[in-house]
Amino acid sequence: MNSLRFLLYNIRYATGTGRRFNLPIPGAGYLKRTDSNLKRIIEFINSHDPDIVGLVEVDTGSFRTRYVNQAEAVADALGHYSAYQCKYGERSINHRLPIVRNQANAFLAAPRVHGERFHYFDTGIKRLIIELELDDVAVFLVHLSVKYRHRHYQLRHLHEVIKATKKPVIVAGDFNTFWGEHEMYLFMEAAGLQNANVEGLPSYPSYSPRQQLDFILYSRGVTVTRFEVPDIQLSDHLPLLCDFHISG
Repeated sequence: MNSLRFLLYNIRYATGTGRRFNLPIPGAGYLKRTDSNLKRIIEFINSHDPDIVGLVEVDTGSFRTRYVNQAEAVADALGHYSAYQCKYGERSINHRLPIVRNQANAFLAAPRVHGERFHYFDTGIKRLIIELELDDVAVFLVHLSVKYRHRHYQLRHLHEVIKATKKPVIVAGDFNTFWGEHEMYLFMEAAGLQNANVEGLPSYPSYSPRQQLDFILYSRGVTVTRFEVPDIQLSDHLPLLCDFHISG
């Protein structure tokens, strides 16, 4: 496999966005039904025909989705393989809480996947790292802590995980970097990674983007041939779309 298209999207559990999200009380939108918005998200993703999709904030089957696993629903629509896991630590109390225990991250990929591995940070609430191994590249998906100190412990851990990989790597996700790429500099230098978003285009909030929270990073052996941030407001984040060439 010499080239691929990767779409990264924090879909906010398909709960939508807009001014009414926090009515009648802050966060009320997280309890609303997701059926119609998930359908629009699927249509959007399908229209770009990606080889790999990284979904952050996906619901694997709570009552708000009518017990539909969103990762599997999107994968089925694309004809893809899916790998997903609850994003909290394995021993976290969140594994026992309604709705929260179904909050996950997911990879969707066309055939030729060798397998997935689940790693966990040792600090922060959101601890999951998903590693997806393909023929010529290993892809990692993360959702880092909102706490600055925890993020930097997590970046150090992530560096150790990817350093053990023999193939070229792509590292993507919602890094919650409220200071943008400046906060990522030392990690990227140590890991030998570059940002596909060379113009520093913001991805959050989707209605008026001001912050670069979402990243697709890549190592030597990977060449970016296209990058864009589509203006589609189905979540509070904008998606990232990137075409890569794997040089072998």
